[in-house]
Amino acid sequence: MDFTAAHFTDRTDAGRRLAETLLAAAPELRGAVVVALPRGGVPVAAPVAAALGAELDVCVVRKVGVPGQSEVAMGAVGEDGARVVNQQVVDAAGVTPEAFAAVEARERAELARRAAAYRRGRPPVPLAGRTVLVVDDGVATGSSALAACRIVRARGAARVVLAVPVAPPDWAGRLGDAADAYLAVRTPEGFRAVGESYRDFRQTTDAEVLAALELPGSRGPPGTSCRWPPVRPNSRCRRTRWAWCCSRTAAVRGGAVRATGRWRSGCGGPGWRRCCSTC
Repeated sequence: MDFTAAHFTDRTDAGRRLAETLLAAAPELRGAVVVALPRGGVPVAAPVAAALGAELDVCVVRKVGVPGQSEVAMGAVGEDGARVVNQQVVDAAGVTPEAFAAVEARERAELARRAAAYRRGRPPVPLAGRTVLVVDDGVATGSSALAACRIVRARGAARVVLAVPVAPPDWAGRLGDAADAYLAVRTPEGFRAVGESYRDFRQTTDAEVLAALELPGSRGPPGTSCRWPPVRPNSRCRRTRWAWCCSRTAAVRGGAVRATGRWRSGCGGPGWRRCCSTC
């Protein structure tokens, strides 16, 4: 791949650029719920949520890839039973119903694993009646983005905006009314693959997803639907206990504090949730 033409340094840089574009083009999105497609969409969505002062959550979707060409999406599956089939790709690749079903079953198993790992028992952020900004690291065939938009609509979103750093020029027409609005930082002619716009397009790890989801302001402590940080401890809790349990471990690198994605040990249970939550 020729990296000299890369537009973004990495996904975090792409997220910053997307945030700038959103703030300029749609400032009314401040305070919307940002929903990322893991894994690659999460490091893009984190700086977007920070810039918009928005809650950050995930919508777990898995691409159903063509056998032997896993990067080519012939469909997608998602939470809440969402399912998208790109029949044009299925027919062109000559994929039989049995072969599709086998790949779908494998992806649904991985989807269940990731949803459990990322949510850790927490319910999704409530979307009913709210504006939802769906974010991924890019759109190619659009199967995963279509599944995500269907999921957030089914969860009651009043308005859905799909935003990505890069997409094909015809992406909005291809996705139709899946979202109410579409925004991409760039839509290059001759688009071939999302990764061509990135200098560093390494696979995002589960640990990186978890760290982004535990950043201040992303959402509340495990088991609650509250935003972090709480204004003050619950009045029933001892200050020292609250300060210990409700603080997160962090690592300082290059002058910046990065959440490690781990909460203090020994602070589980409903008593801890009452101490850390003001809801």
